[in-house]
Amino acid sequence: MKAFIAGVAVMATVLASPKLLAAPTMTIPVIVKNTSVPFWQAVFAGACTAGKKYGVTVPRLGASSEADMSGQIGIFENAVSGKPAAIVITPVSAEALGPAIDEAATKIPVVVADTPSNSKQVAATVMTDNVAAGRLGADTLAQEIQKKYGKAEGQVAILQFLPGVKSVQDRVDGFKDQVAKKYPGLKVVTTRIGDGSVTGSLNTTLDVLSTFPQLRGIFGDTFYSGLGVGQGIAETKAKDRVMGVTVDSTDELVKLIRSGDMKALIVQDPFQMGYLSIETAVKKVKGEKVNTFVDTGVHVIRSPDLDTPEGKRLLNPDLSCR
Repeated sequence: MKAFIAGVAVMATVLASPKLLAAPTMTIPVIVKNTSVPFWQAVFAGACTAGKKYGVTVPRLGASSEADMSGQIGIFENAVSGKPAAIVITPVSAEALGPAIDEAATKIPVVVADTPSNSKQVAATVMTDNVAAGRLGADTLAQEIQKKYGKAEGQVAILQFLPGVKSVQDRVDGFKDQVAKKYPGLKVVTTRIGDGSVTGSLNTTLDVLSTFPQLRGIFGDTFYSGLGVGQGIAETKAKDRVMGVTVDSTDELVKLIRSGDMKALIVQDPFQMGYLSIETAVKKVKGEKVNTFVDTGVHVIRSPDLDTPEGKRLLNPDLSCR
């Protein structure tokens, strides 16, 4: 994805003609996990684009770290105090945001995106089916191992981004479940939980490669862990024996796909996630019926897919407010 610097609280500005777009009639803030990450900037772009269509002002809010739970709670509570029509939030923790969402939902609709909340009061959850993403990751890694070794057999490892993040835990659970059900020849020999950094994931990958010299595959559950996997495989020149697959994408991961150090990406559609979150919130505010769960889908990207129109759309979404 293209780098783009997003402000912590930048108001979405409608530049198009008012004759073509609805004039803003309500405000719905979008609060993401980290405003500096391209994935979340694509969520902002989708939300802003939907805001233009539906006449919604979309303040773009968020902390500067996905580990900053208290920071996100503070941003959320401050946004609620502004009395918006609704709020969209991507919780850094299903548990930590639950009480704050419960309280806010007594006043306004709260739409949760990307990561579910423990709150039973959310109006809707708009996200990737992360269990399905993990299962697709297992299928993809098994296919890569079979292409290399003739059979989907051997040792595989999992690198997990952080503990306590429901969305990534679901990916790990989906991966393990699919391996157990479909690939008796594959054995998950270790699941390592990282510190949320690429450097930590790289160091963990190097340790896993050293500890398990017969390893044939590694699954990363986010781009943080995936970058560590790819960099570790590149550093040890292991791409011909260890297959790397990860969820999410960055420009650096695309380079690792082109070099062969990573074999496939399981990519989400963050623009669609942002767009559908605002669309769902608007419908809820208007009293219309909404689906309580909206799946935004996942896709496999391998080297041949990088330069296709669909590959380009998914890997390099337009971060502008269209």
